[in-house]
Amino acid sequence: MPSYAGPPVAPRPGEIASSLRLLAYLALGVALVILDHRGGWLHQARREAGLAAQPLWWVAGLPGKLGTRLQDDAATLTQLTAENRRLRDELLVSNARLTRLSAAVADNVQLRALLNAAGNRGLDVQLAAVLNIDLDPTRQRLVLDAGANDGVYVGQPVIDAGGLLGQIVQVMPAYSTVLLLTDPDHAVPVMVQRNGVRMLAFGNGRSDQLQLMNVPLNADIKDGDVVVTSGLGGRFPPGFPVGKVIDLHADDSRTFLVGELTPAAHLDRGRNVLLLKAADAAPPVPADAAPTDPAALPSAKGGADAGTQTTPARDAATPAPDAGQPPGKAARPTPAAPAPARGTPPPATAPTEPAR
Repeated sequence: MPSYAGPPVAPRPGEIASSLRLLAYLALGVALVILDHRGGWLHQARREAGLAAQPLWWVAGLPGKLGTRLQDDAATLTQLTAENRRLRDELLVSNARLTRLSAAVADNVQLRALLNAAGNRGLDVQLAAVLNIDLDPTRQRLVLDAGANDGVYVGQPVIDAGGLLGQIVQVMPAYSTVLLLTDPDHAVPVMVQRNGVRMLAFGNGRSDQLQLMNVPLNADIKDGDVVVTSGLGGRFPPGFPVGKVIDLHADDSRTFLVGELTPAAHLDRGRNVLLLKAADAAPPVPADAAPTDPAALPSAKGGADAGTQTTPARDAATPAPDAGQPPGKAARPTPAAPAPARGTPPPATAPTEPAR
């Protein structure tokens, strides 16, 4: 025996018991494997144990599921936000297109109304677009996209589908200016369509109202009467609607009536107007030419009876020869009064007594 070998160590009791316990476990395990392989009864026990442990598995996998759900929700929210933004942009574009189409439909309706108005009357007209509008109470104007290059001239009547709008007062090569009926400096000879009573319609600075001044108390006019152009003065053709009488009341002096009209034309709306050409409305008479018929001139604002006209005799402007003059020489004829300036009503003329 080697010199370094010590005395033999005796096994401890606890180690022997552990070894025996291990051998028993191994034998039991081998027996269970053999029995499960032969009988299969342990498979059912494993399934029942799996069902019993399933809640534990669900609780163990819950954090992962929550993380995945949060990721999916975040991705879905981002996708929905982007899609919502895209749909909102598309909705804005669609609304803009719809508004544009609505405006086009309104323009189409207005143009059809203008063309129908011109076609029904058999008028030779020129379509012009409105560039600018000035509805100041002291200045009622329109600027049109048509000028001298397009054949527009000063004094040319302007209408729309409803009736008379005004007249051209300024012409430039590419554009022109329209004086509206409602301008305080504008007056138009009119007559009642029902009975032909003549009078003057004045503007008062309001785009929704015209006035009839100095109407006789016994004039045959009432609410609801349609007032049209009379054609006197040669500026506006006869028969174009001007407005409808909505009110009649006495003036401050209680000697005349004042009438209020609703304009027939759409003075505060529309993008296009019609210009009457020379075939339907001749240009105004030059200022140096004398009027041939004083009865064709309308009475001015504040003048005598606006509902009646006095026609002088043919030789009323020429006095009889003076008795002291030699035979064969007649008195010098009285010069005729000049024509009124364009765009303003002529001065009042007193009735002339026919020569006897």
